[in-house]
Formats: sequence, C-alpha cells, structure tokens
Amino acid sequence: MNLPQIQKGQQIQRPHRLASFNLREILGSSWFQCAACGPWVLSPFFRPKFLRQALLLLTLHAPLLAADSNGWTRLPALPDKEGFASMFAGVSGGALLAAGGANFPDQRPWEGGKKVWYDTVFALEKPDGQWKVAGKLPRPLGYGVSVTHGGGVVCVGGSDADAHRAECFRLEWRGGKLETKPLPPLPRAVANLSGALLGDTLFIAGGIEKPDSTRALKTFLALNLAEPKPAWRELEPWPGPARMLAVAAAQDGAFFLVSGADLAPGPDGKPVRTYLRDAFRYTPGQGWKRIADLPRAAVAAPSPAPTVGATQFLVVSGDDAAQLTAKPGEHKGFPPSVLAYDTRADRWTESAPTPAPRVTVPTAQWQGAWLVVSGEQKPGIRSPEVWRFLPHGFGAEHR
Repeated sequence: MNLPQIQKGQQIQRPHRLASFNLREILGSSWFQCAACGPWVLSPFFRPKFLRQALLLLTLHAPLLAADSNGWTRLPALPDKEGFASMFAGVSGGALLAAGGANFPDQRPWEGGKKVWYDTVFALEKPDGQWKVAGKLPRPLGYGVSVTHGGGVVCVGGSDADAHRAECFRLEWRGGKLETKPLPPLPRAVANLSGALLGDTLFIAGGIEKPDSTRALKTFLALNLAEPKPAWRELEPWPGPARMLAVAAAQDGAFFLVSGADLAPGPDGKPVRTYLRDAFRYTPGQGWKRIADLPRAAVAAPSPAPTVGATQFLVVSGDDAAQLTAKPGEHKGFPPSVLAYDTRADRWTESAPTPAPRVTVPTAQWQGAWLVVSGEQKPGIRSPEVWRFLPHGFGAEHR
C-alpha cells in the first residue's frame, strides 16, 4: 500500500469522527491543537506506523461510510438515479425505511417534465448494507409528515398526482415483511405540512389543503399515539401567519415551529409565497410563545429538525429565497448554512455547514445519528444520497 508521506510538524486537516471510532482517539497524544489558530498539528514525536494503522482503518471503513467534515457521513444511496423529494422516513424492526416521494424521471419541469409520485418502500437493515424493496405504500404518496414511534413509522397526510390526502398509517418492518396499519385520518386533507413527536404526542402544523390552494393553513393538531383509541385534537394555533413547508422540532419539553412560507393570491390568481423568518415555541399546558427570528428563511428545510443534546436543534439548509429570480436550470443549489437554536438562551448561531444542502426532505434517527434521506438539491432536481449526522462534540465551537 502506498501511503502519503507526512512530515513532522506538518499541519493536516482536523480528524473527524466516523461510524464508531475517532481518528484522534486512535492517534492519541500524537496530535496537539494550536491554541492560536485552532488546527490540529502532527506532533514531532509522532511515529509513522500509527498513521499507517489509522489510514488502514479508514480504508477498511470506506465502503461503509464516505466521510465528510463536521460530523456528516454518507450511507448507501437509494437505488434510484434521481432520488425523491419529500419521502416518508423512519425506523422499524431495526431497519431504516424510506418510502414514497416524487421526482421528475424524464425531463426537468422547465422542459415540460411531469412530476411522478411513488409508492415504493425501501429498507436498509444496517449502515453498510444494501437497500432492498420492502413493499409498497397504500398509494403513491409524498409531501407528508413521518416520525418513528412504537416500533413503526407513522405517516401523516401528503399528496399524490390527483389530490391531497388525509390518511394516516403506520409502517412496520417485522421478520423481513412490511405491514401497514391504519391510524385515524386527519380532519382534512393536507400536504406540505410539518410535524414532530414530543413524547407520545405527534404535533402537526400548517400545510395546504389542495394542490391549487392560494392560502396556507393555520391549523395545529395533536395525536396521542399512546392512547388505545387515538384521536386528533385541534389546538390553538401559533400567534403568527399561516404557513406551509415549515420546520418542526421537538426539544426541551416543547414543540417548535420555524420559518415556512405563507401564501396569498397574486394578480393572476396564482399563489404567491412570502418567506418567513419567525419562529414559535409551544409548551403543553402553557401555550405558544414567539422566540427569536431566524437570521434567514429556511423554507422546506429537513424536518423534524435534528436535535443536539438537551437544549439545541439545527435548521439545516432550506430555501432562503436568495435565488427566486434564477432562471430555470441555473439555480446554484440551496445554502449549506446550518443554524443552531439554543432553547435556553433563545439564540440562533451559525454552525458548521452541511455538505448536503437539501429541501423537501425527511429526517430520522437511527443508531445514535440523525439521517437526511434523499430530498431536493435544486428546484426540480432530486438526490438519491442518504446522509448521516453524528453530533458528537457539537458544543462551544458551534455556539
């Protein structure tokens, strides 16, 4: 094996954490950090054989995860060259499930391409495994909400090629077989909604009722999944504009509703978006409270938002409206910016960027990490990539 030669005292890239080991832990005292500039530097007392051992480990783990900086790594991509926007995702039977969604398989939308919805359910049983087709949804569906609860993936609302839907169901992966169990339907059909699970209660906010809606919904619903016969309850909505494609989070005993887009009819009768930067906290038994505005809009960012520790959550990328005037096909992609919110300090700060900026994309927690599953990398262009975020060490340098 031909290994790169590194001289004593040479500055090299800061090591980062892979699946279950840390390169700095392997090299131990061979590394020190410069107090003035921060980078990791190779010690003059470093023995090259340790580097060979570390690089060998990295080589052996390459098929498992393609590593990137800031705690992000790639898992096996979905077995579809396009990928999907707004799938349902979660964990059941120890496996990661990814289902439904939509894409433009033949031509881009500005070329006259037609959006197609899917009913395929994929399963990944281990991080270094291969995706398999696990079964099908009750119908082609996407643009709903999904969370993991009670050994299954709860799927709520969404749309297909014909209409928006109110149906809700649970996907369960047991013994290599997929089961679908019904849940109470929503009071109305809705897609482009947001939601998160706080304890056993699923909270759902906003969305739009029809594909041609010119007004977003200002509705806030709750479903206690632990009840023998769960039923949707309509709660007082947040003290702000209606919205769709918002980011939801559950952290520090509260539900958070962040950003999104309001709608109004334009001069031609078609919906016009207003990009929102406001944010709200709902604490059961106490109600709503407006919190600090975001530094930028983050429409359709990965949701539910990944949480870090007991008091932080992350808004990863999202549409910030910076390229609304870009010509079709010339969009440069969504911002890699990651915003961290501290629930105790009521403060947003810029965190380390993501290598995978996506919108209309679900998240899930699996084996101690947060996942961003497929999604849209540019308007009309999806990605089959699945990214894993390990928030180890996320702390002072990110605050």
